[in-house]
Amino acid sequence: MEYLLGVDGGTQSTKALIFDKFGRVAAQGIAALRPLQLPKEGTAVHPDDDLWDSLVTACRAALKEFPGKIEEIVALGLCTIRCCRAVLKEDLSLAQPVISWMDLRVSRPYEHDDPSVRYVTTTTGYIGARLTGKKLDTCANLLGEWPVDYHTFDWSEDPEYFNRFKIPRKMLFDLVKPGQLLGKLTAKAAEALGLPEGLPVAATASDKAVEALGCGPLGDGAALLSLGTYICSMVEGSEYRPEGKSFFTNMASRPMKYLYESGGIRRGMSTISWVREIMGRDADVKAKYLGLTTDNYLNKLAADIPPGCEGLLTVPEWLAPPSALHKRGVMLGFTGRTTPVHMYRSVMEAIAMTMGGHIRAMAAELEQDLTKIVVSGGGSNGDLFMRIIADVMGIPAVRTEVNGAVGLGSAMCAAVGVGLYKDFAETSKAMVRSADAFIPNFANHDFYSRLYDDVYSRITEHTDVILKKAYPFFSSADK
Repeated sequence: MEYLLGVDGGTQSTKALIFDKFGRVAAQGIAALRPLQLPKEGTAVHPDDDLWDSLVTACRAALKEFPGKIEEIVALGLCTIRCCRAVLKEDLSLAQPVISWMDLRVSRPYEHDDPSVRYVTTTTGYIGARLTGKKLDTCANLLGEWPVDYHTFDWSEDPEYFNRFKIPRKMLFDLVKPGQLLGKLTAKAAEALGLPEGLPVAATASDKAVEALGCGPLGDGAALLSLGTYICSMVEGSEYRPEGKSFFTNMASRPMKYLYESGGIRRGMSTISWVREIMGRDADVKAKYLGLTTDNYLNKLAADIPPGCEGLLTVPEWLAPPSALHKRGVMLGFTGRTTPVHMYRSVMEAIAMTMGGHIRAMAAELEQDLTKIVVSGGGSNGDLFMRIIADVMGIPAVRTEVNGAVGLGSAMCAAVGVGLYKDFAETSKAMVRSADAFIPNFANHDFYSRLYDDVYSRITEHTDVILKKAYPFFSSADK
């Protein structure tokens, strides 16, 4: 049997999943990342060498439960967090902690203020260099302030455009396309991970693009809703569309293909975690008494609350975007009947309605008729959340057999990289399968549609006025 190791490096954890060549999970390991360090307002960094350390822990955990032989693992696919920045010394070690996508500096051109910095790269460039010793990166993870040409999937050859980003070409790695090899595991990396020296390491793309690959083709009116720390939706495309007003264009995990990505929610699924933390140990204890996980226990309670949460409305803006730092999360409509379970369901409804608005705007601009929504990420495990999404959207909500779509997408890139399948189409056909679909309740859909049009879509028109006035009073408190 031939196996593939897919790396899924996220904001909150790193996962290592081992798949057989038919996309079935043989083993998996997970390592939680340490909390981001927030030295001052607008900054967020991963402490020490946390991305590498967590990869080592996750990989070794997966290998402990792997039933096969180590030499049967034929390739590794690497995917890590997008929109981050890593600055490296000459020996390819970190000059500074990796800058998170939540840090305002990644939305600005690079500033060379540290003489020890020799290379500027992404998280895939950095981890790839740790694995292989090569100075290569995937072109499809260059989102944000990078001088990349979206038509060629390579660095721009326009000097004027290139210089806007303030990174000399000699400080940048060479680029490869998704499904091509970054190199092979060095002896040092192989020893750390517990894998064979010389194991091929394949390039992937940005984490959302790899997730889309792991969910299968999105043709025939399908959109993907990705429920992660950053929540967004995507549809596939064949051309670069920089003019989009309700979407932007990213490189896909299929070379020379694109994904159109809607607006999103920063710290999206973390907001649900925040509610769970507020509820404290009581929910954990009651769930354990009933033989349920905490999430299943809360979903069971929240299912008994009617759509609209009896008037509790949430605006899921727990992390303000760089262009609107005044924004804050909002909950309004509390009464004496409101419980933490109302808050829990209200956040799910807020995510569904907010993303429903983004998805409809993107589809309208692209002149696409949506027929289903494919849901990926940890939130898709919950039947209640899937039903809410279907009811809000008014179309079937589908989830795939493998919930870890990023890990699967990484493994698929590895399969192409070592020629296990001839191309991405054949790989997808062999490795991706749908699980189940949730059909909308059209009475609930009518309610959510009226609530969105008449009330929900207009909340920020009023709350933003107050938050803008309040921001100067409190912004200095974060410094």
